[in-house]
Amino acid sequence: MAFAWKASGLTYNRYLAVAARVVRRSLKDEPRLQAEKRGEMDLRFAKWQNGKQGENKNLATANATAMADHADHGQS
Repeated sequence: MAFAWKASGLTYNRYLAVAARVVRRSLKDEPRLQAEKRGEMDLRFAKWQNGKQGENKNLATANATAMADHADHGQS
């Protein structure tokens, strides 16, 4: 017998994300807000050149900037 999440075509990580979101949404206001803050991610990266670490950048911000630059160059 297969697990329900596997039978529906979900990966285990996706299943966990959905389950966590359902639990967070079922909480009362104050605990829900605290749980939602814990669920947020802040990914950072740095470009390395010549063995030296460059500036740490927020991944979401850098991705949005790159997408906007790509869209601008595509319209020219």
